[in-house]
Amino acid sequence: MPRTTDGSGTPVPQRLLAAATRLFAEQGYDRTSVQEIVEAAGVTKGALYHYFGSKEDLLQEVYARVLRLQQERLDAYADSDAPVERRLRDAAADVVVTTIENLDDASIFFRSMHHLSPEKNQQVRAERRRYHQRFRALIEEGQRAGVFSDATPADLVVDYHFGSVHHLSTWYRPDGPLTPQQVADHLADLLLRALRP
Repeated sequence: MPRTTDGSGTPVPQRLLAAATRLFAEQGYDRTSVQEIVEAAGVTKGALYHYFGSKEDLLQEVYARVLRLQQERLDAYADSDAPVERRLRDAAADVVVTTIENLDDASIFFRSMHHLSPEKNQQVRAERRRYHQRFRALIEEGQRAGVFSDATPADLVVDYHFGSVHHLSTWYRPDGPLTPQQVADHLADLLLRALRP
């Protein structure tokens, strides 16, 4: 039976994901071997295959864990009793902050998504679509209530915001002039200004 934690108590799946994330970010998915991942995680190949069926499963999980976090947070914002403008702004800022906090994961995924099998690619796209639909529902709610302009279709507004989010890895630098929260505030404010009636 594989060891479930290391000396610090970190569970093996998290160690494997951390090692894979670092190596995929440094070397690229296609240039990283399973052997390099298990050596960096301090486990055997058997342990990797016990928790993940393949290197491809690790790639999928790198993105899926961020998307799960973002979905949980979006659901909490969307379900709150706050006015729709506040809920949308908070959700829009949150996805920016959580993407920046997991920038390696996001950039790895967008660089390497084409390595996923059609089935896994479809699963990831379905999860991302569910997130975007929930986000769009907030915009549509505000449009129906007259809080937001309906001059621009909600789908286009969603694409506009997430286009910015998906490109963060191409320009955001932790040592740059803006903190993650400042970037999030600017992008969320741009979104709300675009929706102003």
